[in-house]
Amino acid sequence: MTVSIDMGRTQTGTPAFLDLEELLATRLLVQGNSGSGKSHLLRRLVEQAASHVQQVIIDPEGDFVTLSERFGHVVVDAAEHSENGLQKVAGRVREHRVSVVLTLEHQETERQLRSAAAFLGGLFDSDRTFWYPALVVVDEAQLFAPSAAGEISDEARKVSLGAMTNLMCRGRKRGLAGIIATQRLAKLAKNVAAEASNFLMGRTFLDIDMARAADLLGMERRQAEMFRDLQRGQFIALGPALSRRPLPIRIGAVETSGRSSSPRLLSPPPSLGEQARDLLMASEGHDTRHMSCARITPVTTEPPPPISDMPLARAQDEGQEIRSSVFAEAGEADSLLAPCPVAAPAPVQAVKPIAEIGQSAFYDMVLRDLLSDDDAPYRSVAVLYQDFLVCCRSHGASGRGLDLPGFRRRLAVVRAGLTERCMPEEDWNRVMAAADLIPEDLRALFLMLAKAAFEKGPCPSDADIAKARGSRSSRRARGLLSHLEEQGVIVIRDDVYGNRAIALPGLGWETAPGHPDAVDA
Repeated sequence: MTVSIDMGRTQTGTPAFLDLEELLATRLLVQGNSGSGKSHLLRRLVEQAASHVQQVIIDPEGDFVTLSERFGHVVVDAAEHSENGLQKVAGRVREHRVSVVLTLEHQETERQLRSAAAFLGGLFDSDRTFWYPALVVVDEAQLFAPSAAGEISDEARKVSLGAMTNLMCRGRKRGLAGIIATQRLAKLAKNVAAEASNFLMGRTFLDIDMARAADLLGMERRQAEMFRDLQRGQFIALGPALSRRPLPIRIGAVETSGRSSSPRLLSPPPSLGEQARDLLMASEGHDTRHMSCARITPVTTEPPPPISDMPLARAQDEGQEIRSSVFAEAGEADSLLAPCPVAAPAPVQAVKPIAEIGQSAFYDMVLRDLLSDDDAPYRSVAVLYQDFLVCCRSHGASGRGLDLPGFRRRLAVVRAGLTERCMPEEDWNRVMAAADLIPEDLRALFLMLAKAAFEKGPCPSDADIAKARGSRSSRRARGLLSHLEEQGVIVIRDDVYGNRAIALPGLGWETAPGHPDAVDA
């Protein structure tokens, strides 16, 4: 039976379907300049196909890690694995048919190429017994299959190009269907692009790219000008899995959102005059809060779209045991991402009865006791929720008063060490309102920064920040802070001694300087 997924609408308003079975045999190339909607297109395809076929996503910017909470994809951080470890993990990905996102965001370019090549090699070289069908999505494919040598070493380029060539040329017999996306066709190796039989061409402006796109679609050169007129999210589709003739389509909506977004205008703060020099050259211990936060224009971000919670709980509960198998025995470096064993928590003797302190305070005490376990902060939200319910039952109370969305919100508050008594009600309400605008996976981090800023305490270290996100990676911590700064949520200030202070413009608060490498509190 043919399995088709809805990619959006044609110009006439009819659904635009993509044949998944045909795609497995013929592969797909997506092209479009930055801002044309390539990542949105890939996300739509992945979401629609998630229940039909295994997926492996090579993600150089960390945009697709948000798929893990909604669809159960396992996130593999390449920075925490050796190349040999990545090959082993990739082999087990094929063996257990687990959908994964390989994020390369914490690596420099040459290391990204080597890591991607190692992972693709592990997928390609798996035992014939495990050649199950899988979609392999490679975003920014021109990085991994460049048409010409650049600043990276020839060795890294050849290894990466060889892996991409194997994926597109020989992957079909191994069940691997390559889906590659690139900003510029002229920068993508021709022998890699030529193996795709399906095309989705978006907005592009350079003549050489328009000419190549027209050639691939079988259009005349004079028709190539149409690619300049395409709007964001509009693509020209062609191929056996899409349409036998060039077909304009508009990509439909998605259920999840990426961590990156289009930049927005942000006016610089008013001129500070001589104070500006003091801000730049601040020495250790110099307090600059009185001349910084209040002058910065606050920027808010749009809240993420509502997500159904039952599929999330089910996917993460079922995926926890599989994740243990995927990362088992990958070597010392690979053990960093292995999940902590999930065991029924011991009865919590220190928690007072619910009748004495009230339901809300009781839930907070149970959560604090759970998180006191050294390994608890690194468990998934779904696993912590199950532990929470067990703990509540052990005290003769029901934890069902908190559904999963409510548990996530309360967990973020407890992770940050906040209580309603730690600040006046007016400030508490402001902090909670600001936190509601932050994506759920970053809410605990934001609240931790807000607490430190309110108390005028030192800026949390990279270790504390990573722990609030459920990670042990300092690289990930720095990446998360950079992301929040790009969104205008925080402003990071480094002094000449290497200390870091973080301002929260929306609240008008700023932390005291603190060293990023301070020992985990």
